[in-house]
Amino acid sequence: MRVVLAWSTLLTAFSMAAIGADGPLGSEWMPLLNGKDLSGWHTQDGKPLEWFTTRAVTALPGGKTLEAERAPGGILVNGPKGRTSNLVTDQKFGDMELHVEFLVPAGSNSGVYLQGLYEIQIKDSFGVASATVHDCGAIYDRWIHSKGVGGAPPARNACGPAGEWQTFDIQFQAPRFAASGNKIANAKFLRVAHNGVVIHTNVEAEGPTPRIHGPGRGARQSNHAPGRSRRRGV
Repeated sequence: MRVVLAWSTLLTAFSMAAIGADGPLGSEWMPLLNGKDLSGWHTQDGKPLEWFTTRAVTALPGGKTLEAERAPGGILVNGPKGRTSNLVTDQKFGDMELHVEFLVPAGSNSGVYLQGLYEIQIKDSFGVASATVHDCGAIYDRWIHSKGVGGAPPARNACGPAGEWQTFDIQFQAPRFAASGNKIANAKFLRVAHNGVVIHTNVEAEGPTPRIHGPGRGARQSNHAPGRSRRRGV
């Protein structure tokens, strides 16, 4: 199945689309956002939704803030203060191909969780010479015994300037389990492209990023900065 998602925050804007495990890669994209409201989504912590939809996003002078007006539309805004609960899909997904469009204002830091477990970092990393597991496009590290472990930096820093729309194209394979419930294969990022540049190929995720919600659900992180996103799909 393919899904299309759009979301937005005061410091970051996104759009995503993906193919879920219950449909072939040739399936039609199925929108995760209906262009009107937040049906199909809920907050990670169960608190009332502060996210809202809009039709357009405007960057304010200085590049650190975006603004939007409440209106039915295909862009999501993470609350009037630009910082609120993480947003999670009601539906669960397995293997998927995901397309993400995002706009990163200066200093923005956010992320996209696949299955609510495995994070691709979104950050204003334009001009960073040596990207790490905490820069844009990285497979974020795990947190074990109060220490970051694993993760994978992007092969190249393909991050564009703050204030410009960018893209991720992610092919993700969910972990495999035996009938006994034992895991027999790790989750794997088969291919990740950032602005058309391949930054990951066949990278296994030995374990989850610190979980925000899951398992199985897609999620939009909203705990570091305000932001906006436009489309998302599976």
